[in-house]
Amino acid sequence: MSRTYLKKADLTAASGADDVRDTVQSILNDIEARGDTGALDYAAKFDRYEGNIKLTTAEIEAAAALVPEKLKQDIQVAHANVRRFAEAQMATMQDIEVEVVPGLIAGQKSIPVRTAGCYIPGGRYSHIASAIMTVTTASVAGCENIIACSPPRPGVGIAPAIIYAAHICGANSILALGGVQGVAAMAFGLFDLPKADILVGPGNQFVAEAKRILFGRVGIDMFAGPTDSLILADKTADAAIVEADLVGQAEHGYNSPVWLVTDNKALAERVLELVPGLIADLPELNGKNAEAAWRDYAEVIVCDTREEMAATSDDYAPEHLTVQAEDLDWWLGRLKCYGSLFLGEETTVAFGDKASGTNHVLPTSGAAKYTGGLSVHKYMKIVTWQRATREGAKPVAEATARISRLEGMEGHARTADIRLAKYFPDEDFDLTAAM
Repeated sequence: MSRTYLKKADLTAASGADDVRDTVQSILNDIEARGDTGALDYAAKFDRYEGNIKLTTAEIEAAAALVPEKLKQDIQVAHANVRRFAEAQMATMQDIEVEVVPGLIAGQKSIPVRTAGCYIPGGRYSHIASAIMTVTTASVAGCENIIACSPPRPGVGIAPAIIYAAHICGANSILALGGVQGVAAMAFGLFDLPKADILVGPGNQFVAEAKRILFGRVGIDMFAGPTDSLILADKTADAAIVEADLVGQAEHGYNSPVWLVTDNKALAERVLELVPGLIADLPELNGKNAEAAWRDYAEVIVCDTREEMAATSDDYAPEHLTVQAEDLDWWLGRLKCYGSLFLGEETTVAFGDKASGTNHVLPTSGAAKYTGGLSVHKYMKIVTWQRATREGAKPVAEATARISRLEGMEGHARTADIRLAKYFPDEDFDLTAAM
């Protein structure tokens, strides 16, 4: 397979990552031991915030009053789209039952977790959309308790638009806490809230590490790294749109990889020419993030065929995958590894990030090889049940007894023996280990 790198990254998403595990573990241990007091101390230290942590109804209403009406309408549009798509996903989850053999019925039920903890970033950028994505899906799934948690601004509190979005999307409680202390508060059930059964939502490396450490005690949506995006483009692609989409994702952060894969060298070269100018035109913070991401992490790859392009994309397994090429149906059928797919020039990752309906909490760092993104399914437990008549239990009990004895698990075997003896006292069974 031929892959020519016109631009090769000097770094990867894992390069230079600080070892934060010990720090995060220490904070989690301290907060678990000291409870609310510990969380408040870290809020004062890291968030530089000493206001009310658990927002009251009056505080939520006051925040909503600060949100411009036009922004409220935009949030409502995004919420409606995300909810509509989540409801369609929910409809795909069916409770079933099947008669495996005559007299033996097995079934499946989908049960939502009771309490969802939704982390909503609010540091560099106010992630209004993350409130919509996480809280709405938890609400549609049917979670009894939905806790939204977002970092407060020093001396100010959570951005009013985040509060408004979390509230209208269905949050039962909103916490003004950031980072590890916010994750800990939800996981440990602080501030008179129930313990979260699952933690979801994006965050920085400290939030991601806290979720990683807590996984097992609670569920999580996925292990997260820096956001990443890949564009597949052929000769029909518009270089200006390609560069805009690359830069638009690079502004996430200094370590956010973006990749262009194409079979058209002229397009690749034109994009390389255009990108620096667009980055320079961004606001200062956005430009600094995009410049570093493009310089250190971006790659531009030229392949000989579209099949090679698709194979390259699958190897990278990007969080966001955009196709700006002919024959979109071919790409939809061929591509196997991505968090979310954006087909054609008319859509873009930012649509999915903000308002189109699909979820923006997605697998990063190659995790799309084995998992999808956040959906109503992440909040659901798929459980099974069974019941049987005595006749239906008969062949299963015989097989169970013999298999158990072959495994050396005599106690298991006897739970089958006793039923056969009770239900069929006049019959003899060969329940010895089958060899």
